[in-house]
Amino acid sequence: MNTEDTDKEFDKKGITLNVLGKHSIAEYYDCDREIINDQDLIEKLMIEAVEISGATLVKTVFHKFSPHGVTGIVVVAESHFAIHTWPEYGYCAVDIFTCGDVIDNRLALDHIKKQLCAKSVSVLEMKRGILDTGEDIRYKPLSA
Repeated sequence: MNTEDTDKEFDKKGITLNVLGKHSIAEYYDCDREIINDQDLIEKLMIEAVEISGATLVKTVFHKFSPHGVTGIVVVAESHFAIHTWPEYGYCAVDIFTCGDVIDNRLALDHIKKQLCAKSVSVLEMKRGILDTGEDIRYKPLSA
């Protein structure tokens, strides 16, 4: 992997492969049960995470379940941020998928951990859309 260029991978033959996006899947454990059952707080902290990451907010949709739990998605110009909460277990699942190399998923994930008062988090990060196009991918956000 080329450490200087986060939107490129190399195959076994050393051929440059372009990457369309980053996908972060996070599991937050031992979260504050009141916070993760509060739809307004969850929506607010997810919007803050979007802003902190540098993504561009398009629309939010959040839903409160009965008797407990919240699910929501923040659609961003670069893709999406999603959250699903299980207050009865103190657990939250978060999914952040962004295109390009401008958005900092890690900043968003750290903010979410702090706001949920999570005692631990497990994160799986992967590159999505690894393509052998032979040229740079157009029509995606690039860092300055």
